[in-house]
Amino acid sequence: MTSTPAGSPGDLLAVVSQTGPTVTFFDAATHERLDVLNVPPQPHELCYDPDHRLLYCASTYHSGYYQAHGGRAHQITVIDVDTRTIVDTLDTSPDHAPHGLALDRTRGRLYVTVEATDTEPGGILVLDTRTHARLGRISTMAPGPHWFALTPDGRHGYATNKEAPFVSVVDLDRGTCTGRIPVPGSEDLAVAPDGRHAYVAAPKADFAAPPSAPTGIRVIDTTTHEIVRTLPTKGQVIPVHATSTGLLLAGEPRTDTTPGGPVGSQLPGILTVFAADTLTPLGEVEVGRLPLTITSSPDGRLGYVSGNLSSTVTVVDLTTLSLLATLEVDRTDISGAHGLAYIEAPQN
Repeated sequence: MTSTPAGSPGDLLAVVSQTGPTVTFFDAATHERLDVLNVPPQPHELCYDPDHRLLYCASTYHSGYYQAHGGRAHQITVIDVDTRTIVDTLDTSPDHAPHGLALDRTRGRLYVTVEATDTEPGGILVLDTRTHARLGRISTMAPGPHWFALTPDGRHGYATNKEAPFVSVVDLDRGTCTGRIPVPGSEDLAVAPDGRHAYVAAPKADFAAPPSAPTGIRVIDTTTHEIVRTLPTKGQVIPVHATSTGLLLAGEPRTDTTPGGPVGSQLPGILTVFAADTLTPLGEVEVGRLPLTITSSPDGRLGYVSGNLSSTVTVVDLTTLSLLATLEVDRTDISGAHGLAYIEAPQN
């Protein structure tokens, strides 16, 4: 198909509004808003299953946000992307506060991170993508894993932990947590398309205090499960994402006060793009306030960054590192755009 300035015709971009609470569908080629679907309160992340053409949306709390919420929720909304309707709601009980979502297409599994309960540490739920049956629960030995990513072969996974000084290593064949990689609290993570490295943003973001350790992106060797390199960054990194072409994308929030300023005192954030082979910085693009999630088009040509406090999605041409568009997402409170998913048209 001939390249277009934006996404391919018929493709969609789905965007969560944390306080919509909604999922908004945009035409990826024209950036036209097509539909807004109401979902349960406090939706956070999205995960698209192209084999069943279903979109999963995790609702984490009844109200509020991490460490300042009105109770933990236990719902995952299942959306048919062709009709853009809700077709099912999955109950994670007795587990609660689903955050991160990851898909293993080969084995037909959906992985969902959940916070600790009164009787169990945080963990990862394993669901069947065909029947939505619960296949198991893997403990991560931490209070609340947030993001989860797996290697392309589906054998290992990594879970980041804001409140624990390690990244959990999970053996997905055995269904057990087999290791801990020392990291001083962590945010998002991604795995390179060749599966050789995982990238972890650390330390955790804390807008009430300066960073607890030098900021940067820890590069993990997925064979040895050891940190082999740290990519220095100007400031705190929250979301990271690896494109299909191997580019590493990192989102840095910026405050208009000294480090440790309030959440609301955010300046436009920065998207930094690192080269696929050397991981050297290629350039920066200004994005919305408080970048929380990054995704890209399947061909690796376009990057999308959600700005939670500006409630926008910045569309970036990753070839020229130029701004293509800024999409506005409705909200009812301070927290807006969050999770993202790129959805290819059926014929693509």
